[in-house]
Amino acid sequence: MKYFLSILSIVILSQINVFAQEQSAYFQVGTSTESMKETMNTVKTALQSSDFKIIGEYNPGNSKNLAVVCYTRPDLEKIALSFSDRGSLAATLKIGFKKEGNSIKISMLNPMYIFYGYFIEGIDKQEKELTKISEDAKTAMKKVGTEFTPFGGELSNKELQKYHYKMMMPYFEDAEELNEFVSFEAGLKIIQNNLKTGKGDTKKVYELIYADKEVAVFGVALLNAEKGETKFLPIVGEENVAAMPYEIILQGNTATILPGKFRLAISWPELTMGTFMKIMSTPGDIKDTLEGLTE
Repeated sequence: MKYFLSILSIVILSQINVFAQEQSAYFQVGTSTESMKETMNTVKTALQSSDFKIIGEYNPGNSKNLAVVCYTRPDLEKIALSFSDRGSLAATLKIGFKKEGNSIKISMLNPMYIFYGYFIEGIDKQEKELTKISEDAKTAMKKVGTEFTPFGGELSNKELQKYHYKMMMPYFEDAEELNEFVSFEAGLKIIQNNLKTGKGDTKKVYELIYADKEVAVFGVALLNAEKGETKFLPIVGEENVAAMPYEIILQGNTATILPGKFRLAISWPELTMGTFMKIMSTPGDIKDTLEGLTE
């Protein structure tokens, strides 16, 4: 009986430790003395060697000193689609680049951080597969750099699953509706056409379309000099550039976004209230811009 209780205690403690594990928002992968283009190409090759596919890249705020590469993999896309509440927002992972002097700092969004923050209910059933995807991404990036220094803040798995910045602030579930269309196909066409013309100083960075599931995700560059990335990134911190671009998700006939007071906060978890106050107009600016893409 004592032996059984000892084993039971070990199992319970191990489960508690897993649940309480903290996730860093980002990893500093390393630095490069190559050009921005060469550095990005090196990263893309490394990711592709682990069966990840590159789905988009851009310079946030049109800055030559900042860049992001977006990537995914079929097994991640499949898992993401299994989460009905905007799960496909977590199908895209990101690598950030920030030029400082003659070198480029390479960072990566921690896959497990975003998985726990976005998948929430039922993630335990997919944890083994998601952990492998995360480890594969990190292994690929170890061909580029070996630092892997955590930065940008840490939250426990439990905190991520119920994340909100402050009391009365939105949760992941509190998505904001942009527009409702007569059909999925109609919404898809409108958003694609508006992105093609760059409406509202925007640009399509990537799109993931699952027509059979009536789900589409768009990564959108916010390029307006007064209301977009040029305005808010220098304030909240360009080191976390792998948080970008912002996303629209179309599910069925409804287009939504994660509210800025959630999306920006979880991407900059060390954001102080004082700094947040400096970008108080940004969540509304983002919503207005992305809403314009659905009209």
